[in-house]
Amino acid sequence: MDKNTLIGIVLMGLLLFGFTFYQNKQYQKQAAYQAQLDSIAAVEQFRADSIAAVEAAVRDSIQSDPAFQAAGAAQSAEAIYKDTLLEAAHSQDGSIITLANDKFEVAFATKGAQPYSVKLKDYKTYGGEDLYIFKPGMSQMGIQIYAGEMVNTSDFNFAVHSQSDTSLVMRLPFAGGGYIEQRYSIREGEYMVDNAISFVGMENIIPKNVFSMDIDYTMTIPRMEKGFKNESQYSKLNYYFSGEKKPSDMGRSRSSSKRVDNRVAWFAFQQQFFSAIFRAPKEYSSADFDIKFFPEDDPEHNLMTCQAKVRTDFQPGQHELSIPFQFYFGPNHYKTLKSYDQKFERMIPLGGSVVGIFTKYVIIPTFDLLRRYISNFGIIILIMTILIKIVVFPFAFKSYSSSAKMQAIKPEIDKLNAKYPKQEDAMKKQQAQMDLYKRAGISPMGGCLPMLLQFPILWAMFRFFPASIELRQQPFLWAEDLSAYDSIINFGTRVPLLGDHISLFALLMAVSMFFYSKITTASQPGSDDPQMASMRFMSVWMMPIMMYFICNSLSSGLSYYYLLSNIITMIETWVIKKWFVHPEEIQAKLKASEGKKQPKSKWQQRLEEAQRMQAQMQKEQARKNGKR
Repeated sequence: MDKNTLIGIVLMGLLLFGFTFYQNKQYQKQAAYQAQLDSIAAVEQFRADSIAAVEAAVRDSIQSDPAFQAAGAAQSAEAIYKDTLLEAAHSQDGSIITLANDKFEVAFATKGAQPYSVKLKDYKTYGGEDLYIFKPGMSQMGIQIYAGEMVNTSDFNFAVHSQSDTSLVMRLPFAGGGYIEQRYSIREGEYMVDNAISFVGMENIIPKNVFSMDIDYTMTIPRMEKGFKNESQYSKLNYYFSGEKKPSDMGRSRSSSKRVDNRVAWFAFQQQFFSAIFRAPKEYSSADFDIKFFPEDDPEHNLMTCQAKVRTDFQPGQHELSIPFQFYFGPNHYKTLKSYDQKFERMIPLGGSVVGIFTKYVIIPTFDLLRRYISNFGIIILIMTILIKIVVFPFAFKSYSSSAKMQAIKPEIDKLNAKYPKQEDAMKKQQAQMDLYKRAGISPMGGCLPMLLQFPILWAMFRFFPASIELRQQPFLWAEDLSAYDSIINFGTRVPLLGDHISLFALLMAVSMFFYSKITTASQPGSDDPQMASMRFMSVWMMPIMMYFICNSLSSGLSYYYLLSNIITMIETWVIKKWFVHPEEIQAKLKASEGKKQPKSKWQQRLEEAQRMQAQMQKEQARKNGKR
């Protein structure tokens, strides 16, 4: 047996051993996971069986006890609930009670002791109407718990126990003693509603083997903004696990549903600029989430319906059991959400980790500072754009000057193109170009740096403007709302890709992008290179057209910022070319270094080595093809 055979056998043995070990680990994980599922199913089944046994025992006692039989005979044959007070509360009509502060009005229905509507005082819809996060009767909150029989609080009218301008207490009594209490309170200057669900004197009504209650939140959120596409794209359902950096989400104009078996700290029904957040300080033990979007032509002008079916655990057998909750009904304002220190602000789309840091610690503070002194948001965006350009200018100067130098030596590049017209001379031409760049003091990769520097900023703005509530309904020039698209022409019907309008800011942005690309590509070499010609076509023509179609239905403030950025960049390039780059000096430098051997940079050495390897591979391939 030779050495190679022995090595092969050893490698095959190691491979087989590794595969077997991996499969065994996967099997163990799957078995553990299945055992966990089986345990959960067993607990659920035990709970269901226990509840059924309790119901059966109660029914037997009712049937055998003459007192219960007499009470039952006195009741209507159509009674739904065994508890006489529950039956009475079920048949009663409810009333509406409103709590208000300087921020919002929250109406509560005694039927179900639940929020009935929420109206914000400082905001209006795009049409100028009162802004409701959810309108009267468009929300339902039901608590299901077994208390001798299945009880859903949304089916019963609660009695008002106490009421003030900022608090409301409602109770649902039981004939056997005890009651369910719903307590709501608000504070001046806040969008938060504090809630506590209490079970008082019900330790003998709620069985000892009932450890949880289920809560069903269903809410229909109306449309509030100008553009349906933009509004639905930034509307979603969020849910947050304690300890995570940011919440998970679902939706964004797509209907979906999800089962979550982990503990959830809070969840939110988020419209583009406003949210309803439901927090459980003791956390929800599991949840089912669902979000459905209405079509744009919905006659009721609704945006979406969100539903959360959550479970909350508790310790049974207590005389007074109180479970706290908090509801936030307000704007998606970064500092307001951050002030609650619950990671609520993380649901605002500000970009990824790097871009998000730039947005939170540069863009938002700058924006807030300028707002203190300037009321016109168009002027604020202009000043902010200039400030950003000033900050990045030292980094971009070398790149812009390199681009200007490339244009200055373009005649020399054209001579090299004429000298090496054949494809097989491509390597010689590239080496000659590299030598030319070296003599002129030009970095061939310098022109790429401005775009690399600007990309995180452009992406940060792309995320910031459509989600910034500060821009909402702020007019500038012909745009009536910088958070929505501006339209100078309305078609009255939807055109594929374009929409039903033409945005002037988006059009001007695309035109400025065309001229900027034209200026940038004018200094690039390789005019006769088909690949370069293709890239130039994409940069000059396709990118502006694509950006127009993208931005036509987005925030006009975003298109306005891109327009300003392109104009300022072109001015910077012109200034550098006019006063900082002198073609005659570059030409003199080229003549002085002509014929002299230039030291090669490491990057140039690696490039030439790669070119030699590529040429060698091409020769080998040609030789093999010739032998066939």
